[in-house]
Amino acid sequence: MSMINYASREINCKIVYYGTGLGGKTTNLEHVYSKVDPETRGKMISLATEADRTLFFDFLPIDLGAIRGFKTRFHLYTVPGQVYYNASRKLILKGVDGIIFVADSQLDRTEANIEAMHNLYENLESYGYDLSKIPFVIQYNKRDMDRIASVEDLRGELNPMGVQDFEAVAIEGKGVFETLKAVSKQVVKTLS
Repeated sequence: MSMINYASREINCKIVYYGTGLGGKTTNLEHVYSKVDPETRGKMISLATEADRTLFFDFLPIDLGAIRGFKTRFHLYTVPGQVYYNASRKLILKGVDGIIFVADSQLDRTEANIEAMHNLYENLESYGYDLSKIPFVIQYNKRDMDRIASVEDLRGELNPMGVQDFEAVAIEGKGVFETLKAVSKQVVKTLS
């Protein structure tokens, strides 16, 4: 959960982008990184595996204000999309403060989305985390593609809790910041 650095007067929060391989997690992070003021962001770090990569960077948003005199710094991570990297996916979730599930809207990715969502629940359970108590939003990405599932069908399959959800075309930046702002606000609310 959140780490407090008293020396720098910062609260460090971890937000994880979770979902299938090639669903748009990395594209979301790269778009955010490209738009955030270089003065307020850290480096982007990419840990490459044979078939996937995990990205991480942090940034210090300046528009959310201070919480009890502390600035809030967000650290954004993606998990590897492939399930065979489950140990890495699980490790990245440790200490998570907020989760964005990035679903691939393409019809042929329905089963992969469902599998990734079940995997998220299992990995959180292994730490004793309850997803209903963690800031959580869902992004339905790739809304510009042919043969996509309707938002209603995606909600029925992936969003039984009725959490905030957003349509997105991450490669164009559509819905990227709306999704991040929603989960960030939920995280800040849990801290106040």
